[in-house]
Amino acid sequence: MTASGTFGYGEEYRDFVDISALGGIIVKGTTGSHREGNPYPRMAETPMGMLNAVGLQNKGVDAFISETWPRIRTFQTNILVNVSGSTVEEYVEVASKIAGVKDIPGIELNISCPNVKEGGMAFGTSCPSAIAVTRAVREVFPRHLMVKLSPNVTDIVEIAKGVEGAGADSVSLINTLLGMAIDAETRRPLLSTVTGGLSGPCIKPVALRMVWQVASAVKIPVVGLGGISSATDAVEFLLAGASAIQVGTANFVDPSVSGRMVDGLSAYMQRHNIEKITDIIGALDIS
Repeated sequence: MTASGTFGYGEEYRDFVDISALGGIIVKGTTGSHREGNPYPRMAETPMGMLNAVGLQNKGVDAFISETWPRIRTFQTNILVNVSGSTVEEYVEVASKIAGVKDIPGIELNISCPNVKEGGMAFGTSCPSAIAVTRAVREVFPRHLMVKLSPNVTDIVEIAKGVEGAGADSVSLINTLLGMAIDAETRRPLLSTVTGGLSGPCIKPVALRMVWQVASAVKIPVVGLGGISSATDAVEFLLAGASAIQVGTANFVDPSVSGRMVDGLSAYMQRHNIEKITDIIGALDIS
């Protein structure tokens, strides 16, 4: 799949990728109402990665359903909507409206958003908050509910098990790590928000470790992401226990990378005489 926020709505990449060859695309974060996002500058390049503080810029769920969905619904792949919010009520509102669009097979719940009613702490960094928002959305959304976990926590396994118990059908991890960048000449931060989300190859070892830990602890499928930029990277996540993967920042570097990754996975299977890709899920040998 392609990760939310890095593939737009699929339209932007159709000239570079055969979208029908992908398992799915996850469209950018969708909120209850229109958001302009954070002030510029809100992206900064770092060694082996990038920082972003876009701030969930989008037109809101009503505009997505009335304007965007009719244009992309014909894509021959699974389209999941990344659902974001600042309150439990906003998450429920967005999920309820998406539930009314019968052709959308599932949502990805972004619990890395700040909870405005709890002093700005992200839903995903508090196990009770993560459970509460997952349970509330589960009550109004009947189809596949994937919960995207934040890595900015002490124990990601605890939160994964919590959202599993609250009704999640799968979990995806990891979201971005909190980071910052400074311009030494101006002595100012490179992002208007000072801190932002770190993504790209630099976070892959952390993502792999967390996927392995979570996959060993939950019974629901785990979707791995974080620094995946080649078929080899994808295989590593599958070996660690991921049932599927998402490609994110690499899409900015090479718009055709997700399509080439599908071919690379096929080549890997042929080279190792693997009949089904599921045969290598969780097959890491640690003996």
